[in-house]
Amino acid sequence: MALPKEPRQKMINLMYLVLTALLALNVSAEIINAFKVVDNSLTSTNKVVGASTRTIIKSFEEKLTDPTTMEKAKIWKPKADQAVILTTGIYDYIEGLKMKLKIEAGFDPANPNSTFKEDNTNFTSKIFVKEKVGDTLLSKLTEYKKALLAIDPEIGKQFASSLPINLETPKLKNTKMGQSGWSESYFYMTPTVAALTMLSKFQNDVKTSENRLVNEFHNKVGQVVVRFDTYEPIIGANSTYLFPGQELQISAGIGAFSKNALPQITIGGRSVPLNEQGVAVYKTNVSAGGGGSVPVVIRYKDQDGKDQVRESKIDYTVGTPTGAFVSAEKVKVLYIGLDNELAVTGGSVGDEQVTLTCNNGSPRKIGPGRYIVNPSTPGSAVVTVNAGGKTSSFNFRVKTVPDPTPMVGQSNGGRIPASVFKAQQGIRADLKDFVFEGVTFTVTGYTMVCVGAGFPEGAGVQPGVQGNSFGPVQNLLQKCRPGTTVVIDEIKAVGPGGNTRKLQAMAFNLY
Repeated sequence: MALPKEPRQKMINLMYLVLTALLALNVSAEIINAFKVVDNSLTSTNKVVGASTRTIIKSFEEKLTDPTTMEKAKIWKPKADQAVILTTGIYDYIEGLKMKLKIEAGFDPANPNSTFKEDNTNFTSKIFVKEKVGDTLLSKLTEYKKALLAIDPEIGKQFASSLPINLETPKLKNTKMGQSGWSESYFYMTPTVAALTMLSKFQNDVKTSENRLVNEFHNKVGQVVVRFDTYEPIIGANSTYLFPGQELQISAGIGAFSKNALPQITIGGRSVPLNEQGVAVYKTNVSAGGGGSVPVVIRYKDQDGKDQVRESKIDYTVGTPTGAFVSAEKVKVLYIGLDNELAVTGGSVGDEQVTLTCNNGSPRKIGPGRYIVNPSTPGSAVVTVNAGGKTSSFNFRVKTVPDPTPMVGQSNGGRIPASVFKAQQGIRADLKDFVFEGVTFTVTGYTMVCVGAGFPEGAGVQPGVQGNSFGPVQNLLQKCRPGTTVVIDEIKAVGPGGNTRKLQAMAFNLY
């Protein structure tokens, strides 16, 4: 069989050569797993592209309320809504076909963990060829593409030849097995898992088409505007363990404040003025009595001019001159997998008479008044100090080190110049704003999926890349250009203690 020049046809023909050779054999586990990897990547890509479309629709809604963009948004948002409605219909229809095929192959919908015959070739032929469901699918995809391009005739002409929905029948010379039509070419004697992957590919085609048109409609109005809608108070104290007569100092403010909308802060029941940095500083001398708490109330206006109130409190403990004392050297929390350093004193008792125990990990002494604790179970830990025969217990929270953020260059997703993205060397995992210094994660693998501009035949997928380098995916990166969407998924990283974490996916829109 001669191989055509067109890449998509090469791929399909080669696939059917492999499938034909396998008809007399059992489909190997490696082939089944390969189809699963591609199918999972396509499913993840569909979710990311769908999220991108929802972000653009949300921006449309904001532009309808902006006097400077309202008129144009009234024209183009209904077109975007129509594209979403059309895509939702065909996407859900294909999702129904996938479930129908799985049930036919033995899947139990009532049990999400049930298995089905992934390597069987009869079910796909029966449904899509014999029952002519494949012909119905082709008809619906054809109608969808036609309706999508008809939403706006001018833009339709622009995208008529570039939408990733290719409905041409693969031209195969070997027709001994009945591969003569569109349905036969895609589904005749095709293993169940391969047919499911092909259906996911069609879903990816329609989701990508939807996103490209919705984005083009939005560009007729203006670029996406991201609004900050979360405010967090900044509250801190100079110490939470004091002796009688010592001064307690509390600082409070609000992140991302404007000098034209300064917050009003009440600490301990009285209003406290703000300094030049927008922070209120409260000072008071504590008395004996074991401790107490100081309420903090912050009132401010958000970006929409609405009044907001945040309340918090600062708890503190008043010790005695001869009392034992324990503090976390670096944090108020003990972290699993890290050397948590504690400073310990027995008050009036010498260090040689002080011992330390913990119910969640065994402390080890590293110097006078210095201990390392390595807890093993998240939740809490009680550190007990025995100073000259008198014991004092101190409670700590125990947490795992948070997941790092995957990064490419200075970005973890969103819009990025194509030239900048293609110049990056790989992926790293950063722990942002973590209190411990020197804690690192190493990326050990990922999957890359590219759709849109540069990939007219559908998604370009490179699953199971080992390491963090972009070296193994240069064949995909060379095709990337403005208009390409790149999804990096299945990111794995190894951190403290040798534990492997699966990190969140990243999606980049190149321009």
